[in-house]
Amino acid sequence: MPRAFARIAFTPRVLAAQEAHGSRQAYRPLLEGADRDGPDPGSQLGPREAAFIAERSSFYQATVSETGWPYVQHRGGPTGFLRVLDARTLAYASFAGNRQYISEGNLAGDDRVALILTDYANGRRLKLWGRASLLEATAAPQLCEACSDPAYSAPVERLILIRVEAFDWNCPKHLPRLYDEAQVRAIIEADRQRRKG
Repeated sequence: MPRAFARIAFTPRVLAAQEAHGSRQAYRPLLEGADRDGPDPGSQLGPREAAFIAERSSFYQATVSETGWPYVQHRGGPTGFLRVLDARTLAYASFAGNRQYISEGNLAGDDRVALILTDYANGRRLKLWGRASLLEATAAPQLCEACSDPAYSAPVERLILIRVEAFDWNCPKHLPRLYDEAQVRAIIEADRQRRKG
């Protein structure tokens, strides 16, 4: 678990809860040495994180409203629609949905965002914290093209850029094993081939 994660998630009240429940000592090393020179490896995506993100077709995104209420939205699209632009930057194309614009409105007042990306079939989950900015599609046509999938015909309204502040691989305990349609078809086909051979 990286220090960048602990600096964001371990607020004074969280630390008090850890102390009250006996887990504070186990997490103490994460906050020690937080002022070391150089980047915290938990704030820069590596090849493992980039590959994991590229394999996802959905994630959950949390924002906070100006009245303090959290809002969690499921974002989905073609596999790999959430792009890793570099070790600190993610981007995805936003399409017209139900046109409530709750996430967009929240981000206009508070740029903090949290994402949870899950691989249910293999029991892996990645949590990300960052700061998001909105960019109209017409303002960045090359980036818009890079974040689009030619097989997906919906027009891009805007791009969401996320500057990664921290990430953490989450415990897979209690994560259900679920498979999408393509994975089920592959399992059935592999079984069919095994029975033939």
